[in-house]
Amino acid sequence: MDKKAIIKQYKQTLQPMGVYQIKNLGNGKIYIGSCKNLPGKINSQKFQLNLGSHMNEELQKDFTKLGESNFAFEVLDYLEPKEDKDYDCAEDLEVLKEMWIEKLSTIYPNGYNRR
Repeated sequence: MDKKAIIKQYKQTLQPMGVYQIKNLGNGKIYIGSCKNLPGKINSQKFQLNLGSHMNEELQKDFTKLGESNFAFEVLDYLEPKEDKDYDCAEDLEVLKEMWIEKLSTIYPNGYNRR
């Protein structure tokens, strides 16, 4: 395969989408998020936290204090893509995320999520 064909194939490959968590192993607090590209988003979250620029101030403060080794980055649930070309998964991802937030009680002060 030439380089252009490999790039085209990569762009056409659906990335796994769903819900992930960032768990503080010290105090058990959890941040839950959802996205269309789980590996990319988890990588982005780690990068932002290590850089000190994460949007969630409470999570960032604990991460800076404790370090990456005291946090677990895990996929909680996957959302299967639909065959319909017009399907927009954003609403389904949001519902799935809210279900996990409720199930694990991650709203501040118990967790890092905010309403």
